[in-house]
Amino acid sequence: MLRQDAYSSWLGIEILECEIGRCKVGMTIRKEMLNSMGKAHGGISYSLADTAFGFSANTHGKYAVSIETSINHIEALEEGDYIIAEAVTDITKTKIGFNIVEVKRKNDIVALFKGVVYRTGKDWE
Repeated sequence: MLRQDAYSSWLGIEILECEIGRCKVGMTIRKEMLNSMGKAHGGISYSLADTAFGFSANTHGKYAVSIETSINHIEALEEGDYIIAEAVTDITKTKIGFNIVEVKRKNDIVALFKGVVYRTGKDWE
């Protein structure tokens, strides 16, 4: 999936761990990701969490798409910060899955992402 995801690749997202139902990704905050206050734009931590969420949901072998997402920003991020997002998805029992993704800087939670995913009947090839 990452090879086919130009946006996540452009952000510099790397897969740290991935297995069925779980994905951990990381990235470094770059200067061009900062807002007018010199902090990381909120869309950066959102994008990292959304990538972890999407990759985790799709590890079950079926195309899965998000149908609702939200994020709570807890701490501001700085240029050079390395952040990690980990998603755990259990959507094998129904077509709908509910997820919480923690975004961390070292051991501190900096954002909480919530998502709902719909698993289609289409197989990944």
